[in-house]
Amino acid sequence: MVTNVTNLSRSGLYDWMAQRVSAVVLAAYFIFLIGYVAAHPGIDYAQWHALFSNSAMRIFSLLALVALGAHAWVGMWTITTDYLTPMAFGKSATAIRFLSQAVCGVIMFAYFVWGVQILWGI
Repeated sequence: MVTNVTNLSRSGLYDWMAQRVSAVVLAAYFIFLIGYVAAHPGIDYAQWHALFSNSAMRIFSLLALVALGAHAWVGMWTITTDYLTPMAFGKSATAIRFLSQAVCGVIMFAYFVWGVQILWGI
């Protein structure tokens, strides 16, 4: 079993569940957005602004941002642990994997903070 300091849950089952739950949240969010746009043809800025000014929509969007981060993290962690191996990269594989995960983590955190700033206009 692969364990790594950058694995948040330390369990394949929890990673699998986080991936599936976050996928359901993201699917619900995008289905809602597609439905909203389809129900409001010719949507303008005022309607779009009104939708995202609603607290429920902001909370739903924040939930989608958290789900996106969790989904991306589990996927990125899985890919890096599967493909950045000592067999492929020699002794430096651990350092390369950690660096890749750290860079992706910082980028995901920056996108999350940016999304919160957009949602709440901070």
